[in-house]
Amino acid sequence: MKPAKRHYWILGCFSMALCCWNTSDTFTQSGIHPHAWKKLYFAHHWPVTVCKVALTSQFHHHTGNIKSLKKQKKLLGRPSLNDVLLLPLNLRSWIHAANILWFYFLQMNANDCHDPPKYWTIHGLWPDRAEDCNRTWHFNVTEIKDLMSDMRHYWPDVLHSSLNRTQFWKHEWEKHGTCAATLEVLNSQKKYFGKAIELYQHVDLTGCLLKAGIKPSSSYYKMTAIKEALKRFYGVTPKIQCLPPEEGEKAQTIGQIELCFTKELQLVNCTALESGSNPVQAHLKLGTSELSVCNDTLPTYYPSEVQDRK
Repeated sequence: MKPAKRHYWILGCFSMALCCWNTSDTFTQSGIHPHAWKKLYFAHHWPVTVCKVALTSQFHHHTGNIKSLKKQKKLLGRPSLNDVLLLPLNLRSWIHAANILWFYFLQMNANDCHDPPKYWTIHGLWPDRAEDCNRTWHFNVTEIKDLMSDMRHYWPDVLHSSLNRTQFWKHEWEKHGTCAATLEVLNSQKKYFGKAIELYQHVDLTGCLLKAGIKPSSSYYKMTAIKEALKRFYGVTPKIQCLPPEEGEKAQTIGQIELCFTKELQLVNCTALESGSNPVQAHLKLGTSELSVCNDTLPTYYPSEVQDRK
């Protein structure tokens, strides 16, 4: 390369580097960041409802054959010769359905849904407008080995057997923790999970509800009464999610309560959102059922056992 051309090449590279540096500095100073967020949703869920949603969804999904057979029988009336010829096929369908029900009975007893915790547990600590911020920062359970006892108690995965329970924590870290890690107090897996446990113990949601006389019951509560009790205790408005009533039911079932924190980890209203914001969708979806913001006008069921809703 001739000296003159080398000179221009070096000058061009230097100019491009300077431009990139200035652009990066501008983004940093202006606070623009592809994963910018302003508040944390600290979600607690009620294990009994979590188990009930999951088991109900699985049951509805796998009993289609039974419903189909009942409908067919009702439409056809008395059995015909063709029905008799198809009897082995129908019998196999019934046996298959029975095997499915037995499988889910065994599955329920393999996890904690046969006797779920009777206290609110952690679902997650979520930045409001960011997910999957660093796909290369993988979960490593050895980094939280000192927290394992508290994790199993306060942040259990009631839906899976003990062999797969770290998958729940892996999901929470990789989807939400990698975004929360922009804060120094949350910038490692141990800090993220440890701080969530610290916040859980500090807010003591289970104790707050008990002090307000709100406990699992076969009776219904008014959603406004639950909200007012939480606001009196914490001084802020939480976000409460319920399982909507199914056909023929009159009550929604409480499933999740979210308290919001600023980046300074101070409690703040969950309802106040800036215009143009795009908050993370913090819904719990299991099968065909999904929790959504509770309806203030519907009676609210706070279940004590995994059983059919009223």
